[in-house]
Amino acid sequence: MGYADIYGGWKADPEGYWMQAAGAIDWVKAPSRALNADRAPLYEWFTDAEVNTCWNAVDRHVLAGRGKQPAIIHDSPVTGTKHVITYGELQTRVASLAGALRAKGVEKGDRVIIYMPMVPEALEAMLACARLGAIHSVVFGGFAANELAVRIDDCKPKAIIAASCGIEPNRVVHYKPLLDGAIDLAGHKPDFCVIFQREQEVARLVEGRDVDWHAFQFGVTPAECVPVAGNHPAYILYTSGTTGAPKGVVRPTAGHLVALNWSMRAVYNVGVGDVFWAASDVGWVVGHSYICYGPLIAGCTTIVFEGKPVGTPDAGTFWRVIAEHKVRSFFTAPTALRAIKRDDPNGELIRDYDLSNLQALFLAGERADPDTIHWAARHLNVPVIDHWWQTETGWAIAANPMGIEHLPVKVGSPSVAMPGYDVQVLDEGGHPVGPGTLGAIAVKLPLPPGTLPTLWNAEERFRKSYLSHFPGYYETGDAGYIDEDGYLYIMARTDDVINVAGHRLSTGAMEEVLAGHRDVAECAVIGVTDALKGQSPVGFLCLNKGSNREPAEVVKECVTLMREKIGPVADFKRAVVVDRLPKTRSGKILRGTMVKIADCEEFKMPATIDDPAILEEIREALKTIGLAAKG
Repeated sequence: MGYADIYGGWKADPEGYWMQAAGAIDWVKAPSRALNADRAPLYEWFTDAEVNTCWNAVDRHVLAGRGKQPAIIHDSPVTGTKHVITYGELQTRVASLAGALRAKGVEKGDRVIIYMPMVPEALEAMLACARLGAIHSVVFGGFAANELAVRIDDCKPKAIIAASCGIEPNRVVHYKPLLDGAIDLAGHKPDFCVIFQREQEVARLVEGRDVDWHAFQFGVTPAECVPVAGNHPAYILYTSGTTGAPKGVVRPTAGHLVALNWSMRAVYNVGVGDVFWAASDVGWVVGHSYICYGPLIAGCTTIVFEGKPVGTPDAGTFWRVIAEHKVRSFFTAPTALRAIKRDDPNGELIRDYDLSNLQALFLAGERADPDTIHWAARHLNVPVIDHWWQTETGWAIAANPMGIEHLPVKVGSPSVAMPGYDVQVLDEGGHPVGPGTLGAIAVKLPLPPGTLPTLWNAEERFRKSYLSHFPGYYETGDAGYIDEDGYLYIMARTDDVINVAGHRLSTGAMEEVLAGHRDVAECAVIGVTDALKGQSPVGFLCLNKGSNREPAEVVKECVTLMREKIGPVADFKRAVVVDRLPKTRSGKILRGTMVKIADCEEFKMPATIDDPAILEEIREALKTIGLAAKG
């Protein structure tokens, strides 16, 4: 069956569709129904089931005779090490860690914070929690002490599992002092902390509170898998909130298992024994869904990569990993590809590697500009598939379902809605708009399995953030349009749609134009306050390495390009050339912060910013065009 038949089948019988998908999961007690609408619009899935995530991700593969298959490949160019862990070894390690946690009092429903770098032990910690029915909350390793403290106070963990350090290309990140500082700041104190000591830095343990990863497992009885209810939270993952307070996205166990298992075959076209690599971090949703759980539930081999797209040692490191480990499906963020393209604009390093096993490259995390997609498709000679989803949904809202049907690619679109998602574009009044019309992207309720049912201890905030603006819909916070073929286009966050003299314009569309300039490696457009027109666009341009053009020339050409492609209505007259853009550690450009700098407004330093010093560089660049004059 093709995509249209499958999507139509879901629409005709959503319950039957997801009950059938649930047949691929090992249940302790199978669900009697799929959707629970008893508390609509707070929907839940498979609530009367009993199941264990760790069993489905590890034990069942060993039982099926695949204990010797690699489960995890750790490839760490920053330490110069590579290590393979089989499913059999993973089962032993996870059962031991879970047994040690249980011996110190961790039980079903307890929270455990995990604060670790890209090492296999991070996945083992997640799986050990899942084995016990404990609820983990992974916090990006190296997060500031204050931000970690906020999360400790919100989820009140019984234990924290951390590493002594993280390793960047040019420095060691001292995790333990950050952890100690966070516990000092937090009102809630964990019962104990488990510290995984790395040889690059051995941390000082606090007597009576901290235990060593290896020592505390000595002699313990390995833990069996504990069944939990279908709606039991598998984890809490904090995402940035507009108010500054993080939002704890809750991921329910049964829906998570069903949706991720379905997506591995349907979207990524991988299954048992295939090597799947998502070049992300365990601290982000991609790391949860597609480094840890999704690949292991599907019986794949997953890659844990500790390095960067450039500089470890060069812009060919991704291609080395794909060639060496025979990766079938590869998933990364457009920002990583742009960094590679900037260092290697002609794709020369790609030719050094045999990428014949690679069937497709998947992009998500931000808008994938057409220039980057064309570059990757030209040099890799495989389909480059943009797809769109959010921390809240946990898996793709819109994608090109490679395991169902390879649909025609429309560059600039993440393709079409996946089963479970009835995606609509709405005007301010909540009415659907016609094809090609820009509006707010929303999903008709109920959301499918695996998506968030609520926020941790914040049901009212959940309703207000996602459900109240458009009753009957989940508000994504993204703006865009659907074309006449049903392809979705994500143009900007809703607050990145700017109003220039009464015209609603997408900054994403402007960025597409700028990215098409031959000298531009990466760009961003923001809307700044304009006394006459309400808002006016300003561009930021990062140039390709090796470009010897005068910045003023490039800016002039970009202004002309914008006039040709979008027209005078865009009012695009100002742009600055910068060395780099301010980003979160996951690669998202901090446009909102840039707007505040340009408008001379106060702003809170974003907790997730990669390098705070860059904001001063942005301020100085803006001053050259008469903005950010104060401060």
